[in-house]
Amino acid sequence: MQIADFNNNSVAVVTGGAAGIGFAAASRFASQGLKVCIADRGVDRLSHAASLLSALAPDGASSIMTQETDVSSIDQLQKLKTLVHERFGGTDILMNNAGIQPGSTMFGPAENWRHILEVNLWGVINGSQVFLPDMIERGRPGLVINTGSKQGITTPPGDPAYNVSKAGVKVFTEALAHELRNTPNCKIKAHLLIPGFVFTELTAKGRTEKPPGAWTADQTIDFAFERIDAGDFYILCPDNEASRSLDEKRILWAAGDIAENRPPLSRWVPAYAETFAKFLKKK
Repeated sequence: MQIADFNNNSVAVVTGGAAGIGFAAASRFASQGLKVCIADRGVDRLSHAASLLSALAPDGASSIMTQETDVSSIDQLQKLKTLVHERFGGTDILMNNAGIQPGSTMFGPAENWRHILEVNLWGVINGSQVFLPDMIERGRPGLVINTGSKQGITTPPGDPAYNVSKAGVKVFTEALAHELRNTPNCKIKAHLLIPGFVFTELTAKGRTEKPPGAWTADQTIDFAFERIDAGDFYILCPDNEASRSLDEKRILWAAGDIAENRPPLSRWVPAYAETFAKFLKKK
């Protein structure tokens, strides 16, 4: 089933939907006539986003709802599911997108690590465990889109907690896809969204203008929906700095650390700099 096949009888729930990639996805769903619920932190942010979505939706505000939700709390996600069911009758598209990136260090405060893992990883696990059983039982075609990161695949040094959380999202979503395709009569498909450099409030870090190398959230969602329609599980997004071929080589090099018994993160080991540079030039 393609994105265009969902209509005004379909319901999309987007966590982290008040801004960035989540809001871009919610905007597309609303413009297409879907009933949309965005879940996020901050009543004012949600109210502003709802106003914008209502202006895009053919049926206006009647097809848009918001719910302040901490995705690290399974109780709050249970409440979200119940409220969506009461308002719209169920869920057809679940986008587990909420995420944070406050920065981390290897020996930084344990509470910082817990917070990042609870939102970025447990938020995806919680959302999937709460919503998907009912989505499967509903018997309708549907999607679950989990937002990962290239940092969860190539794991560059500098933000270990974030990398661990997004690596977990990758592994969880792969296992989820396997589970769904082996569940009798299940019509739900899973996809792993792997954004490139995207200019959002999460990545702005004080900047007010989009850096030349970044994509916009709208560009990212345009690409993601195109690849979902094509049947891709891994939605590996390029940006204005990294092409698909460059991403592929970086991913293959990272896997090669294990296969070739190189030092971990050898891409950043000076002794391998020349070898890595030659690897990138290979066709």
